[in-house]
Amino acid sequence: MKPLIAALFVVFAFTSLNAQKPVWQPSQGHTQMPIWPGAAPDPQPVAGPEYAETVGKKDFVAGRPWVAVENVTRPTMTIYSPKGKNTGAAVVVFPGGGYQILAIDLEGSEVCDWLTAKGVTCVLLKYRVTDVGSYPKSGPYPESPMALEDAQRTLRLVRFHAAEWHIDPHKIGVLGFSAGGHLVAATSTLYTKRLYPPVDAADKESCRPDFAVAVYPGHLSLSAAEWDAKQGTKKFTVPHPEHADKNLSLNPEVPITGQTPPTFLLQNEDDHVDGVWQALAYYIALKNAGVPVEMHLYAHGGHAFGLRRTKLPATAWPQLVDTWLATIGMTPQ
Repeated sequence: MKPLIAALFVVFAFTSLNAQKPVWQPSQGHTQMPIWPGAAPDPQPVAGPEYAETVGKKDFVAGRPWVAVENVTRPTMTIYSPKGKNTGAAVVVFPGGGYQILAIDLEGSEVCDWLTAKGVTCVLLKYRVTDVGSYPKSGPYPESPMALEDAQRTLRLVRFHAAEWHIDPHKIGVLGFSAGGHLVAATSTLYTKRLYPPVDAADKESCRPDFAVAVYPGHLSLSAAEWDAKQGTKKFTVPHPEHADKNLSLNPEVPITGQTPPTFLLQNEDDHVDGVWQALAYYIALKNAGVPVEMHLYAHGGHAFGLRRTKLPATAWPQLVDTWLATIGMTPQ
């Protein structure tokens, strides 16, 4: 019996080694490419290899599942070319996920399908994130530089390859959700601060977005930054109205100036993850700096719905962005 037991052990071990979780891949016709020619700067250890996992039924959005990508250590970008007429505009998309996961389809590839149908090139960034069990953790800049380094590098690469990819280098924007919405604000305000040593000719390009769209963004008010520092968590409760003056103070790590790009904001009052104060604080600071900004605030809609339509009016936001992009001259009217 001993040889049989040994053989079964070998088979079991081999099966376990090969039963690894899948890694996310874009749909057919789209290829991921690394954004760093070698090792990414400021690497951090993670709990395990990168993998993609479909959420359970309790986390479905609009009755459908979505895919979470975890433990990203090798950031990539995937180019989605326009379908039909090319407007020349391009958008780099930052999926949300609390800087711990990436909602790669819900707030990523589905966004690219919408944009390319409008004649806009989409660049989906799979930026570095580590799960909650890892230390040091990924997070918003300056808690962690990784995601913003990846975003800056990607914007420079898109501008460097603009002619090759049939993109107008003066019509490159960013769009992000939740934590990705914070990354939109960080790229919009910290573009003069290079976070990594130059690695090639692409890093001579500007990483300033020409326009920005932040959907239910987080980490933007001073109260959120203080809560992070004290509690070490990414979840925020909705502050009491009597503290509104404090909660409407902008997080100083997103230093808005008059050169911050035109911005579109979408938020819901019943968002109990990042809270309405995040977008309101950013909106007020943009207005005070004279930056063109458009904000749409809805009573209901919650958090993390991406582009998936429901009966709630907030989920019709893509049409609002279509109109806004035309009014600021990024797409034809």
